[in-house]
Amino acid sequence: MAYLYVLECRDGTLYTGSTIDLERRLAAHQIGEGAEYTRHRLPVKLLWCAQFDRIEDAFRWEKRMQGWSHAKKLRFIAGGVEAIRGYSAEDRRRRLSSPSDTGA
Repeated sequence: MAYLYVLECRDGTLYTGSTIDLERRLAAHQIGEGAEYTRHRLPVKLLWCAQFDRIEDAFRWEKRMQGWSHAKKLRFIAGGVEAIRGYSAEDRRRRLSSPSDTGA
């Protein structure tokens, strides 16, 4: 079993990681032996996690989510994939560059 997880740090930032032993990894983060990023932002709390059959799949999602904004991660956590449909940078650029329909 593998896990993808999101931690909320003391300063309100989010950390995304993956592991095959969630309990051990969370304990390591809490005592400052996790990632360099969380080491200086303790305490951290588990905000969200998902299980995967393979660590490769969890790691692939970790890398994908690490590129997301704070707001997009929170939307995903709250509502899953459906909550972030149309939320990509490309979708936002398209919306900003298209002329709005003013009805005139």
